[in-house]
Amino acid sequence: MIKKISVRQKKIIEYVIIFLLIPTIIALGTLVFEDRKYAFITLAVTILACIPLLLTFEKRTDSTRKLIIIAVMTALSVAGRFLFALVPGFKPVTAIVVLTAIFFGGEAGFLTGALSAVLSNFMFGQGPWTPFQMLAWGMIGLVAGFLARPLRKSKILLSLYGIVAGAAFSMIMDIWTVVWYDDSFQPALYIAALLSSLPYTIMYAASNVVFLLAMIGPIGKKMERIQTKYGI
Repeated sequence: MIKKISVRQKKIIEYVIIFLLIPTIIALGTLVFEDRKYAFITLAVTILACIPLLLTFEKRTDSTRKLIIIAVMTALSVAGRFLFALVPGFKPVTAIVVLTAIFFGGEAGFLTGALSAVLSNFMFGQGPWTPFQMLAWGMIGLVAGFLARPLRKSKILLSLYGIVAGAAFSMIMDIWTVVWYDDSFQPALYIAALLSSLPYTIMYAASNVVFLLAMIGPIGKKMERIQTKYGI
């Protein structure tokens, strides 16, 4: 008889996947394969990103409902990125990922962020940057899940998180920029990349705040009703 995995064991598996396996695979793709196998790396990260959420599922109807909600939020995120494609740095992706996380958990936020990157890039272009975007938006969602309670209660904290998330996204993506440029990580180049991307980072952080404050009311109320009605 197969022993049921405990909640603690599930959490350990989730954290190993998110904090160890996924970053390791991305690093191998960049440093070892030199971005030549980015399609394989993207597929591997996509599969791994699904596992933390699947571990939370039980044989209950609400698990299916939760999956449907994640699919809807991911679709909204992808559509939002398309809609604001002509405005550099002004995107609702982070806001939608954060809202998903604070109402339905960090695993849901991580998967929504990762899938938003890979699916929207079918239009914007897949490349070695895709796994980094998946990791960046995924981690933003995961951390938002950890901070769900204070973020739901305070618009000030929610705004601050939007700013931090914008800076974090830029910092993660600039790691790829430096490695792509020099085939290694040079701290001096990284600092230069951060400074050169500062206008974009400020714009993106500001857009996060705008979208979060605009969406937390209408979308937040709908999510709360869904939670209450279906017990998700």
